[in-house]
Amino acid sequence: MSDFAKTMAAAASGMRAQSTRLRLTAENVANADTPGYRRKTVSFEEMYNNTRDTRAVAAGPVQLDRSDLERVYQPNHPLAGVDGYYEGSNVNLMVEVADGREAGRSYEANLKMFDQARQMASSVLGLLRK
Repeated sequence: MSDFAKTMAAAASGMRAQSTRLRLTAENVANADTPGYRRKTVSFEEMYNNTRDTRAVAAGPVQLDRSDLERVYQPNHPLAGVDGYYEGSNVNLMVEVADGREAGRSYEANLKMFDQARQMASSVLGLLRK
């Protein structure tokens, strides 16, 4: 496999992993007000392939954040106990915005790397045709 193809494969795997992270961030933001909702997180794992020497990553398994759920005092809420509290979500919107921006920028960086490798491969093929 050529170095250009390896570079494009690594960048494409990074884009897939970051898109998973962006999807989970969107799910977390959408469910921030859902009682009992736990924030979803994902970690990245290096992919090994015996047939190709590539540096690829993949999104690992989705995990639920085990931090405590927010206790919300609202006695008239249908889920409230006798003490007037119910468990909200553990989503922090500031953290989600920061994670979303980081994932978006990482996606863009991988996209630029992919495009640069594609342009370089195209230029080399153009030179070889002459």
